Amino acid sequence: MSETGARVLLVEDEVKLAELVHDYLVASGYDVEMFHEGSGVVERVRQSPPDLMLLDLMLPGCDGLTICREVRQFSELPVIMVTARVEEVDRLLGLELGADDYICKPFSPREVVARVKAVLRRWRGAPEEAASRRIQLDPECYEARVDGRRLDLTPVEFRLLATLFTHPGRVYSRDQLLDRVYDDHRIVSDRTVDSHVKNLRRKLADRMGEAMPIRSVYGVGYKLEW
Repeated sequence: MSETGARVLLVEDEVKLAELVHDYLVASGYDVEMFHEGSGVVERVRQSPPDLMLLDLMLPGCDGLTICREVRQFSELPVIMVTARVEEVDRLLGLELGADDYICKPFSPREVVARVKAVLRRWRGAPEEAASRRIQLDPECYEARVDGRRLDLTPVEFRLLATLFTHPGRVYSRDQLLDRVYDDHRIVSDRTVDSHVKNLRRKLADRMGEAMPIRSVYGVGYKLEW
């Protein structure tokens, strides 16, 4: 199934804006359900999970960050947060809660359609580029290969790569990555992940050169981008 025809849950309290975005998405082939307040959104996601949620930050009833936090307790569905508040703390908090992308108001409805399309393509693994096919992971053996050649990774480096590889394009904060790479939940500095990323990048670069896909997101963390 392509991204066209996907079910999008649009949560936006500005009715005219929501209707405009709704019309553009429907015209692009998406099946869209709208909520104009936060109440009931989490339960709707539980009962009938969409393929993607467009979620406004400021909502009556229940705000977008709370909704995102509650949804992330039981679902990894792609979430694009929409906000007129551009303060870095809101961006960071949203990303830490698992948002896949951001759109800042004011925006073009065409931009929304393009972002929805891009996130769904990443999520569903729609046509992979050559770079993504160069890396193979074997979680049972904790083994990674590039172009068929084994990488000498530590268990922490493997879990780090596997986390980024599973959801390319998603930004992970340092705290999120530490939670995933240390299964014993030991207390370490959030900057520890920088050292692991540095070592992992070096090992990947030895095999992939400039195609090495781990990117830094200033002030937030890291993502894998082909």
